Amino acid sequence: MADVACLAPLIDPDRQRPAIAFYMHDLSGGGVERMRLALATALMARGVDVTLVLHARRGALLASLPPGLRVVELGGARTALDLPALVRFLRRARPDLLVSSLGHNNVVALLARALAGGGTRLVICQHNALSREAAEMPGLGYRALPLLYRGLHRLADRVVAVSGGVAEDLARVAGIPRGRISVVHNPVIGPDFVRRAEGPPPHPWFTDGRGPVFVSAGRLVPQKDPEMLLRAFALMAPRGEGARLMLLGEGPMRPALEGLARELGIAGRVCFAGFRPNPLPYIRHAAALVLASRYEGLGNVLIEALGCGTPVISTDCPFGPAEILQGGRFGDLVPVGDALGLAAAMADTPRLRFPAEALRQRAAAFSVDRAAEAHLALLAAFSVGARRGALPLDPAGAGRPQTPLRLADSLVTSGRLQNNRGLGPLAPAGSRGGAPHAAAPEHAA
Repeated sequence: MADVACLAPLIDPDRQRPAIAFYMHDLSGGGVERMRLALATALMARGVDVTLVLHARRGALLASLPPGLRVVELGGARTALDLPALVRFLRRARPDLLVSSLGHNNVVALLARALAGGGTRLVICQHNALSREAAEMPGLGYRALPLLYRGLHRLADRVVAVSGGVAEDLARVAGIPRGRISVVHNPVIGPDFVRRAEGPPPHPWFTDGRGPVFVSAGRLVPQKDPEMLLRAFALMAPRGEGARLMLLGEGPMRPALEGLARELGIAGRVCFAGFRPNPLPYIRHAAALVLASRYEGLGNVLIEALGCGTPVISTDCPFGPAEILQGGRFGDLVPVGDALGLAAAMADTPRLRFPAEALRQRAAAFSVDRAAEAHLALLAAFSVGARRGALPLDPAGAGRPQTPLRLADSLVTSGRLQNNRGLGPLAPAGSRGGAPHAAAPEHAA
């Protein structure tokens, strides 16, 4: 249940700062959770009042909470049972904008916003390919997500996808008009990125001179296909003298994967390093970052590798890798499930083919600053930030705040807001319809 005492700073109707609440499941050590903490920090630095609303206050990233970030735990026995507490939170706290992440949390947020009433605007975010989640994730709840989205998406003021591919998939599978879906790439490269990536090699393998070390980082679950990765490495190992593979992450597949490594005769050359709160030093010292996923939403770890100047080898899975790597310009793409192709790419000295500085420049397109500006643009589009007086100033307007649609359009047309269809129809406060806003020009990812 939400702690009313924690909400007091948000209850004051005369507050001068815009307020955003982020709703998600917990603080597990995944990409979505890291991204939300980075974005919260950036928005707080810009004068936004930020609250993190969690189903459960738990997870490996609890220790990484930024100072001053308000955290509210809803405490439902399961995600669906967050609904009453989230309704109470919205009625008492009245944030200007609620941003929800991940499928079931999005459904709860849609219902809570409808039941709570009031002026809070809602943005739901899709981080993975909905079609693949519905087909491959266990349980009726995932299979029902497309139908739930189809029936409830009109309750949201904006739908956000983390890549163009996810946006197209969401429109097709859930029947959401493509013009209602904005593309906002994940905030990966923050002001502390270089500091986090620095430091001595974090494992003896990186300094013993015996051969290249390939690193994979992600949960040990079927979506990431670590089994195929091990089989690819076993095929590559005879050609890569001294090569070794390090897997960062935990998950239910670990015991089976350790057994497979023994069966393939590569157990002595594979390290299951477990979850690492900061994987960047491992990635920076790697010969290449390898992603074997069957599907993704974007692929944050690929961007982290580019930011470290480390070459990337990835499956060309839906969606994200091809968008990040621009079809192979900034890294190797191999077909999904192709162990032979992945082995060949690992054996082909990737550090000689992809200059580090070019990779870093590509990673800069996925910065925390750009994502923060995109969220400020959403506030502006809903006429929230202007009345709070905490939006960016119009540099050509003698220090006056930009008008909502002018700010949103300026971010899109300058390329600072990564959005494949512009902001689409921007309904005025209190409405659910209205004529579409003129579409902004398309921009490359």
